[in-house]
This record gives sequence, structure tokens and C-alpha cells, in this order.
Amino acid sequence: MKISYDMDVDVLRILFSQTPIEYSEDVVDGFTLDYSADGQIVGLEMLDASKQLDNPFSAAFTVLSKKAAQK
Repeated sequence: MKISYDMDVDVLRILFSQTPIEYSEDVVDGFTLDYSADGQIVGLEMLDASKQLDNPFSAAFTVLSKKAAQK
């Protein structure tokens, strides 16, 4: 998973895998989902991220169980 924030355009992007993006769909105002050729969600884009998040420069990652960490 890769998370990036572009300050110049105020866009937060989360890529869930390295699978190529086949198409994208605007799901609600300011949010776009990216899909692979087989219809799996592989990314998320948030426009105006600084207005949507408390701090687009900060992220926390927590593993909730050993089972989840082994995947």
C-alpha cells in the first residue's frame, strides 16, 4: 500500500496494490475509486484533502491482530 499527498493540487491518493488501474469512478463529490481490469478496487483519490482531513501530512498505521499482519 502506498499513500501520497500532493500539496500543489491538494490531493491524497492511496494505492492498495501495484495492479494497473483500468478505470476510475467518481463515487461522491471529491472521491474517486480506481479499479483493476477485473473490477477490484486498487486505489482511492481524495480531492481537497486539506479540507477533508485534520492533517493530510500525518498518517497512522496499526495492525490489529497477528493474523492480519501475516497476510
